[in-house]
Amino acid sequence: MPKQHESVLEREVIQNLNLLGGSLIVDGTLGDGGHAELLLKNTTSVRVLGIDRDMRAIERAEKRLAPFRDRITLVHGNFGDIKTILKKANVMNVDGLLLDLGVSSLQLDSPDRGFSFMRNGPLDMRMDSSQKITAADLLIELPDEKLVSVIKEYGEERFSKKIVRAIRQAQKKSAIKTTLQLSNIISSVIHASRQTKIHPATRTFQALRIAVNGELEHIKKALRDSVDILQESARVIVISFHSLEDRIVKNFFKTEEKGCVCPPKIPVCSCGHKQRLKIITRKPIIPAVEEVRRNSRASSAKLRVAERVYV
Repeated sequence: MPKQHESVLEREVIQNLNLLGGSLIVDGTLGDGGHAELLLKNTTSVRVLGIDRDMRAIERAEKRLAPFRDRITLVHGNFGDIKTILKKANVMNVDGLLLDLGVSSLQLDSPDRGFSFMRNGPLDMRMDSSQKITAADLLIELPDEKLVSVIKEYGEERFSKKIVRAIRQAQKKSAIKTTLQLSNIISSVIHASRQTKIHPATRTFQALRIAVNGELEHIKKALRDSVDILQESARVIVISFHSLEDRIVKNFFKTEEKGCVCPPKIPVCSCGHKQRLKIITRKPIIPAVEEVRRNSRASSAKLRVAERVYV
């Protein structure tokens, strides 16, 4: 049985939220409820609205957070739909937003979810099991050029063409339905890097997972909507685990910290853009050595914080 997911950068999350009495914090990636539990344990009146795409995660978190049931609201949904979710909950503004991106340990360690290239299971990768398209479906439905693009862009995999050729050769013999099938196909044509020592299938599996779940699009939408739902001085905290996610967050924060973005030669502002965020973390916060020793999956985590301003 998979062990309980261990949330990362817990102390840093608490330190960077402006927690006041009666605050409402949205945990847009509830998972097992680790960050939510920490917030509820360390305060007496803070309330949490937790969102997750994975119904299994909601069920686990409900049990874990039972002692705080009067201060927690759980919603099965996508953080990309945060405005709609808050509207249904009759909430106009919130005092903080936390997004802990990526896949959880429990999802990764459950073979039947199909996220891991180390454990055999169906080639699924859906965070929300109610959606239709799986990773196996993408391998069948995407044209070669599109599949190469997905693996190259979402996985930052320089051997994407070679991998797709190997996939197509294998599909001539039989459909690719399991994680180990795909992992072995990739390993047969790509060797582990001596520098990084990562498994040859790591980047391709990441790319397919991102594509199946539309992760980057949902991150962008949630960030855009965050500036509309945050109160004055409320903070948005994002924990990312790979460069694609971190780059989106970093660039969004930088754009929203700017005022006018008209070209310098234009004497009068015509863009109407105003500063809406103030960056709190000029450089991302990373886990302490002790945390990485305790939880190796924290090693790639980066935490960025911005605060809502009205000018």
